[in-house]
Amino acid sequence: MLKSKVAVQVVSPGILSDDALMLGEAYLKQWKIPQGQSIELKFGAYKQQVKVVPVPKFEGMRISQLLAKRLGLPGSTSLRIQYRASAMTLSLGPLIGVLISRDYPDTPEKPFGSITMFCKELVDACKVQGAHVYFFTPNHIGSSSSSVQGWVYASGWHKITVPVPDVINNRLTSRKLENKTSVQRLIRDAKSRYQTQVFNEKFLDKSEVFDALRNDSALHRYLPESHLLKNFPMLKTMCSRYSTIFLKPIRGSLGKGIIRVKRSEGGFQAMYTTPLGTRKEQYATLTKLFSSLSGKIKTVRYQIQQGLQLIDIGKRPVDFRALVQKNATGTWGLTSIVARTAGSQHFVSNLARGGTLSTVKEAVAKSNLSAGNKKDASGKLQRAALEIAKGVDKYIPAHFGELGIDLALDTSGRVWLLEVNSKPSKNDNTPLNNDQKIRPSVRLMIQYARFISGF
Repeated sequence: MLKSKVAVQVVSPGILSDDALMLGEAYLKQWKIPQGQSIELKFGAYKQQVKVVPVPKFEGMRISQLLAKRLGLPGSTSLRIQYRASAMTLSLGPLIGVLISRDYPDTPEKPFGSITMFCKELVDACKVQGAHVYFFTPNHIGSSSSSVQGWVYASGWHKITVPVPDVINNRLTSRKLENKTSVQRLIRDAKSRYQTQVFNEKFLDKSEVFDALRNDSALHRYLPESHLLKNFPMLKTMCSRYSTIFLKPIRGSLGKGIIRVKRSEGGFQAMYTTPLGTRKEQYATLTKLFSSLSGKIKTVRYQIQQGLQLIDIGKRPVDFRALVQKNATGTWGLTSIVARTAGSQHFVSNLARGGTLSTVKEAVAKSNLSAGNKKDASGKLQRAALEIAKGVDKYIPAHFGELGIDLALDTSGRVWLLEVNSKPSKNDNTPLNNDQKIRPSVRLMIQYARFISGF
């Protein structure tokens, strides 16, 4: 059986015409590829009629420089190959396009800022698995429905014209960019015209996730009571039910804008997250507190959520970030899970706000969780992450390939869902003490891209 991954060599001008390619003779025999007759070559959205020239005792493919340019290949590479006799189509791939928020063309060594290392890691992982990846921003989308401008790596980063890919991984970090007409048009056209698979295709709002997961009785146990804050009676009801409640912007990230409201002797204390730490305000009555919030509520929609008695380490709350991904068979698996302990001046654990990372085992061991509950805490968190990922897949009509799931343990050992993030950070979820050049999370992303594109 021949390998489905072949070395694709780009040959000097004059050796091969632009409508021909050379292929190891064994491939033609095994797949019954006709000689001297035109077949269709496909790479992402690009299609061209070519004639296949057999080469004895050779297991690769050779193409001309001009054909390589049309395919958006900057040089020799390794790709998966498959032939469909019914359509007389020879497909190369998968071609993966990663849609990112911005690039910095003036710094060619670091064209994607802080995620450049992650992008290079994807390039290296694609080389191993026989895929090809490029990176593009909303600004690279032009009027063509079959191609975009994209960054590729070949002894350095280069920007070239590339075909619309087989798979788009949407890594946009803002809703504003995601909702741009050009982005929505490209995604719509790519899906309908070229059967492009798009995963992590949209942001998730906090209220949307909680409302969707309530449909499943098995997931109820992970959901703190949570509502879209609409009026004063709702705030009053929640504050009478719980001694602490949280107000979270439904479209917030990195712990921005979270308010903790706690009943106190003199009325109610509100704690606000700020870049410099926590700001405390005291209110004699709930009416006064609500009136101070009313301006915010008009411009930002808030989720009101039951306060939980979370485990802590020296009065610093601890929560957990699980990265769950679909694998080579399209099923959810847990890639990593880490504990995040809040910084001394904060009540949220985000690294952007001074939080620190540790393993689940270390954090649970140091925490105020009772000894009896420490034993199976890790297993419970892992099970919850996978069940919640499957719930998101089932109840939210969008395609996701990876999710960042924020979980918490209360002092009785119960697992709670805090948030689901459809654009998990590539810095926040790295398994600790991992010296591998290519992280499991990156390898899995390519395996899943191969699965959904049929390579």
